[in-house]
Amino acid sequence: MTWQTHTVFNQPTPLNHGNLYLSDAALCEAVVREGAGWDSGLLASIGQRLGDAGSLELGRLANAHPPELLRYDAQGQRLDDVRFHPAWHQLMQGLFANRVHNLPWETTARDGSFVARAARFVLHAQVEAGSLCPVTMTFAATPLLLKMLPAPFLDWLTPLRGDRYDSRLLSGGQKRGLLIGMGMTEKQGGSDVFSNTTRAERLEEGVYRLVGHKWFFSVPQSDAHLVLAQAAGGLSCFFVPRLLPDGQRNAVRLERLKDKLGNRSNASAEAEFPGAIGWLLGEEGEGVRHILQMGGMTRFDCALGSHGMMRRAFSIALYHAHRRQAFGKPLVEQPMMRQTLSRMALQLEGQTALLFRLARAWERQHQPQEALWARLFTPVAKFGVCKSGMPFVAEAMETLGGIGYCEESELPRLYREMPVNSIWEGSGNIMCLDVLRVLGRQPGARALLCETFAQVKGQNRRFDRAVSQLQRWLRKPEEAQGREITGLLYRLACGEQMLRYASPPVAQAWCQMMPGERGDAPLDGQVQSALLQRAAGEV
Repeated sequence: MTWQTHTVFNQPTPLNHGNLYLSDAALCEAVVREGAGWDSGLLASIGQRLGDAGSLELGRLANAHPPELLRYDAQGQRLDDVRFHPAWHQLMQGLFANRVHNLPWETTARDGSFVARAARFVLHAQVEAGSLCPVTMTFAATPLLLKMLPAPFLDWLTPLRGDRYDSRLLSGGQKRGLLIGMGMTEKQGGSDVFSNTTRAERLEEGVYRLVGHKWFFSVPQSDAHLVLAQAAGGLSCFFVPRLLPDGQRNAVRLERLKDKLGNRSNASAEAEFPGAIGWLLGEEGEGVRHILQMGGMTRFDCALGSHGMMRRAFSIALYHAHRRQAFGKPLVEQPMMRQTLSRMALQLEGQTALLFRLARAWERQHQPQEALWARLFTPVAKFGVCKSGMPFVAEAMETLGGIGYCEESELPRLYREMPVNSIWEGSGNIMCLDVLRVLGRQPGARALLCETFAQVKGQNRRFDRAVSQLQRWLRKPEEAQGREITGLLYRLACGEQMLRYASPPVAQAWCQMMPGERGDAPLDGQVQSALLQRAAGEV
């Protein structure tokens, strides 16, 4: 006999269809507002492809089958290679085809390309975040290399601007696309790179022998790495190719791959340099200056990546709440759940507005005020967005209940992934120290804040009081207040954008979250409806 114990019902099917771009009203508006409306059609196409079941399955497979280190071949020869699941390579092909690694550095780049690239990054982050690590480092290193690539590698200039992912072990000039990694931190120092002990011995003009190690050697399969090492003139930046100009492997030894909490699809290695050959970029002692230039862009990508994952977690939660019945009506109509989801949607609205204003500032680095805006608000955004990602995804899990705690829901992977962006490229305290450094040392930084917030003065008394609080703190800022100052700057920067561009009720709702106010006060019912409709792509 066949026994039927129960019928499965009231279980929403997985969210594996839909357009990741067109369903996000705040993102669509920000792209147009910040100068990349010309890319809307392609972004819609990318959003459709990334939102289907096939793309989402690639993300799952790449994390279920992490990379493997191949130190030796069968004959005992050193390989120092990394083997990836085919899903990883397909994800990388998509990223390169969409030029997430180099769109603004094209010779024919259009105005707004930095904004367009940020939108593409956010969309890809919703599918798989580990593959964004090599793309981020390549993106940040490319402008430096376009200016000072060592002479033996000038044939790399064309593939640096290519749109093809090429995983073959070949000299860079023979490839259709390149990956550039970074090797900065060491066991004894971490963020304190001045304590690095890797030594660089000059062999001839511009060429050095490196002896030392790196504790986190990101994307070890890269065609080259930018490596910090101590030269006679101080901490310097070196171009260390995987293959030397004669085709021989460079002396870069991969000791092991990191066993990480998240970011499982991406390979992070521990490496040693028993006499690796590197080419000096710039002058000796300029290493930190070069790293800071690249670090700003990678920090911005950390914030974009966290935002994209938060958007995906929210989409899963909202989709579930619309289709799950609880106590006689859809979960989304239950008052407390509706309030929770509305506040999550509001948080995403503010983040989107700030991040794409920041993308425009990066776009216009040739303008001193925009360059200063990017310099100040990049660590602010990284601190504010990345710190909020972990509790945000946990809240999305609670919306689904027990099934949200199971791997099939995607949410556990997103939750494990969240801390890396808060740690990588400088943890929260490092971001706050950087903000204090800019405010204390950059001429015009405080005047820029006054000018920025003055444009919306008088629109909301809570916002105005928070600006006054910030000004009091900045009269004599103390390092111990770094987190409070940076957190307030983040909320004010989002609020300024919301007051300028969001509907008045939604903007006022954001300002309700200012310090000293009742941030937990319920949102108005009409505001809830507007936020949830926009988040679901219904307007």
